[in-house]
Amino acid sequence: MRKSVLTAIAAMFLFALSLSAQQIQGEYIETRSADVYTGQCFANGEVNLAGREAIMAWKVDRGSWDGVKLDGLTIAAAVRANSTLGDPYADPYPAKAVVMVDDQANPEQQKALLSLAKHYAGRLLDNIVELRAEPVIMELPQDHHQHGRARMMAGSTASIETRPLNETDHLCGNEITFYPPLVKLDHSVPVVALTDRYSGPGLDTDWTLHGKRSAFLGRFSASESNVAQLQHSR
Repeated sequence: MRKSVLTAIAAMFLFALSLSAQQIQGEYIETRSADVYTGQCFANGEVNLAGREAIMAWKVDRGSWDGVKLDGLTIAAAVRANSTLGDPYADPYPAKAVVMVDDQANPEQQKALLSLAKHYAGRLLDNIVELRAEPVIMELPQDHHQHGRARMMAGSTASIETRPLNETDHLCGNEITFYPPLVKLDHSVPVVALTDRYSGPGLDTDWTLHGKRSAFLGRFSASESNVAQLQHSR
């Protein structure tokens, strides 16, 4: 009897411990200036000519980062790299980034959102040339495969609109996900960027692209305990 009681207490303790290690989870969208879902011939035609630019955005559905609650907040970044992102034969660094943080976030939340984005984007956000507060809106479907229509707007600076891939997007018949997403995700699916636009200072370029197979929708998650262990090991 006593053993059963101790086992039950231990189980309750482990359950409480798991709840204390809060999970953060949310949605992710990415566009590139080169096709990510494509055939080898098309990719070869763009490498070193396109693909240096990208937009990434994270929306926290629920959870905390660095001990700060971020439910419903969003952060986006526009990046210009030194070469085609994903090209294994070239070095994209140093890259420059303009970061747009949700203007609904307080200063503590903005700092945590930036830490979150830097954790996932790594060296792409090492050189932030401008950090601005913007009204950032991001809407993704629950089923990325069947309903790949999504949008992200960061004030007047950046915007993305997507649709799912269909049969008209198989131009050569040998398409694959040629480039993976720029960040580690739990799940991702390539989609078509109906609009991929950046207009602002800092990157020495603006762009507006339409109808490219150059976007990803995805989901991310992490526990604060796992993140703390990873940061301590670096």
